[in-house]
Amino acid sequence: MGTAERRGAPRAGGAQLTGHRDPEATDRGISEGAAGPLQREAGVPAREGGRGTREKYYRPLWVEEPARRRRLPDPVRTAAVRAVLLIAVTLIQAMVAFLCTMAGSWLAFPMVISSVVSTIAATWGALDVWVTRQVWNQRNGVVSVPSSTARALRRERRRTRRQERTAERAQERIRRRGGAGQLSHS
Repeated sequence: MGTAERRGAPRAGGAQLTGHRDPEATDRGISEGAAGPLQREAGVPAREGGRGTREKYYRPLWVEEPARRRRLPDPVRTAAVRAVLLIAVTLIQAMVAFLCTMAGSWLAFPMVISSVVSTIAATWGALDVWVTRQVWNQRNGVVSVPSSTARALRRERRRTRRQERTAERAQERIRRRGGAGQLSHS
């Protein structure tokens, strides 16, 4: 068992225990008797080499918990990253402009002008995140909104597919019977 080996044991509530452990490493500050039941419940036994073979239980290094919120869609996430970068650059430019103004440097005027332009770009970036999120929700549907346009479109597609399948089954049934049940041969 090396440190690259990964172990997992299911736990109540959907959490999973995983850990990496070097077999030569020792638990510091935990006596073997005091931590025994907890380690036996969560850990995996490992045999130690040497004269006496005894089992030692290791506690996991971390507990993985399921995510609380779903991940942002890719276009929304890229727009958010772009907006954060624009806002960070704007704040840095504003700070440099302020410091140049206080120092009486010749660079103060160009930095103030670039800060104004950068502020407009940062505002555009923040609006871009909002618009991209709205467009994505409109196209792909929102789980919590019953009047979603995308949901109505999916419902319509499902209905047409269902009708096509039932018509296909009926035709297949007619073919298997050898044409029996048809009113005319047109």
